[in-house]
Amino acid sequence: MPSRFLTSACLSAALLLTATGCSDGSSTGSPAPSSTPTPSATASSTPPPATTAAPSTPPATTPARTPAQLTKGLLALADLPAGFSIEKADDSGDDDVTLSSKDAKCAKLVAFSNADVPPGSKASATQSYSGGAEGPFIDESLDAMGSAAAVGALQKSFKQAIVSCRTMTLTIPGEGRSPISVREVSAPKSGTDPVAVRFSATSGPLEGLEVTMITTGVGDVVLALTIVNGLPEDIEGATSAAVRKAQSVLGSGT
Repeated sequence: MPSRFLTSACLSAALLLTATGCSDGSSTGSPAPSSTPTPSATASSTPPPATTAAPSTPPATTPARTPAQLTKGLLALADLPAGFSIEKADDSGDDDVTLSSKDAKCAKLVAFSNADVPPGSKASATQSYSGGAEGPFIDESLDAMGSAAAVGALQKSFKQAIVSCRTMTLTIPGEGRSPISVREVSAPKSGTDPVAVRFSATSGPLEGLEVTMITTGVGDVVLALTIVNGLPEDIEGATSAAVRKAQSVLGSGT
């Protein structure tokens, strides 16, 4: 069972998210001319020199995030308890893992789950970690969304998708397909607008599989953790460590 199948999936399909940008402009008016002529007004044949308005200074912008910068914000082994290792990326068919549902109320979450990257993402970085043969297995992703407002909109859209859906079907090539329950759970209080969801296979060949996903904001970046075989303390500890690391490297953004 690959441990990466929900990291890019559930978060990054914010197909329905359209980040709204706001522009701010200002205009200045010239003062009204005096209506009282000066004594030399009629005697002077030289018009006063024209004044040139100072060019406006464009507002400062936050430098665009890069994948290399985001990668530095991911957890390192030094940030995790002893016994963890970094998992190498596996390109052996995880893209064929799908979530589906015939329930129209789940259409939004299905879209979230099967997309590769958020449509508003400007840059991405991911990493996988293993706590041993029995886990926990942790995937982390960081997606730069361009602004904190876009992050908040994504979090709101993702939460609405979770609340609307109760069951879906998970299909893993070579492993089978099983129904899974969808349940919003309490998210660790780290980052901004944290959201957490638990996916549990209720029957079939994948019965017993349980995956918890947490997404939260770090300024203009969405941080997502997908944890398999994790105890509550694993979920809390990993989320706190990931947010601290991202904040220390990436700052608050805009």
